[in-house]
Amino acid sequence: MTLLTQYRAVRRQTAALAQPLSDEDCGAQSMPDASPVKWHLAHTTWFFETFILEPHETGFQPFHPAFRVLFNSYYNGVGDKHPRPQRGLLTRPAMAEVRAYREDVDRRMARLLDGIDAQVAPSLASLVTLGLQHEQQHQELILTDVKHLLAQNPLQPAYAGGAATPAPPAAALEWLAVNGGVAEFGHVGDGFCFDNELPRHRAYLAPYELASRLVTNGEYLAFVEAGGYADPSLWLAEGWDRVRAEGWGHPLYWRRGDDGQWTDFTLHGRVPLDLHAPVTHVSLYEADAYANWCGARLPTETEWELAAALPGLRQLFGACWQWTSSSYAPYPGFKPAAGAIGEYNGKFMVNQYVLRGSSSATPDGHARASYRNFFPAQARWQCTGIRLAR
Repeated sequence: MTLLTQYRAVRRQTAALAQPLSDEDCGAQSMPDASPVKWHLAHTTWFFETFILEPHETGFQPFHPAFRVLFNSYYNGVGDKHPRPQRGLLTRPAMAEVRAYREDVDRRMARLLDGIDAQVAPSLASLVTLGLQHEQQHQELILTDVKHLLAQNPLQPAYAGGAATPAPPAAALEWLAVNGGVAEFGHVGDGFCFDNELPRHRAYLAPYELASRLVTNGEYLAFVEAGGYADPSLWLAEGWDRVRAEGWGHPLYWRRGDDGQWTDFTLHGRVPLDLHAPVTHVSLYEADAYANWCGARLPTETEWELAAALPGLRQLFGACWQWTSSSYAPYPGFKPAAGAIGEYNGKFMVNQYVLRGSSSATPDGHARASYRNFFPAQARWQCTGIRLAR
């Protein structure tokens, strides 16, 4: 597949994710951590215009000079940024102009990439590939941000048509024994990886066991109904403060009706809680408290990665991101790239925790065993779940 073919496929998929939404849906921002769909559509386009067209296109002219500020996310080396919590206030440009922006940049990228041989222009090909991987990350964010937005609406509208597919009965939880020892971690091979997956390095692990599958809604419901959110002995101090300050009593999108039945808000709208499906939208604090309640713990990211290469584990990918107890930190010898592009990952290596695997919102082909997702401990709006270790 040529680089241009890959580019067009990713860009089409992003546009398709916005297709079920109204312009009003695309412009709203439900909280500071989430962004409007319109902003995602423009920001991913800004990436290609700023980092690829500007240095490589003959006679470069920006589509709109103000977009350099409006749709910059966190690249201080590029210049000023519009405040993240105020992205929902950008009623202008309208969606029609954002779509025109995407179409304009797509035409110019097509001219640039037509006939490009990745072997002849490896640095350009590498940067385009990074841009495509970046856009795939935003495809997942579009779905999780839209879900949070629609959940605030008392009408509880669905994003996706049709009914959700019920999960099959969960298999019995088994414990996979791993001998540990000295092993290598980080990305290996010629395929793409983000800089935070490198360099490959060695580390020692003591013997441990990892659960064969993810924790289900039914299992987590037992924790809720046993008073797990009322027992401070189970919680990290910061987690307990969150429980009390924000009134947590269950995962983010659960609700208990007057009839005592639990429901869950999904991209298909509000539905009865599927007891067999993996529990999702829990913070690190909730995952850790549940593990304590079970007499287990969360795995480290190296324990997860080592076990991922062994047979016997289910739901490694495609269900939900899995919290680990590992702080998001650089691997030994990590060096960010020079310039603004080096701000992609390295500067966030503080006060966050690593998640492994992938979720139902992750684009096909975007997951791998060495992928290091990361969020702060209190984050709940992402599709995050629990795998136990001991």
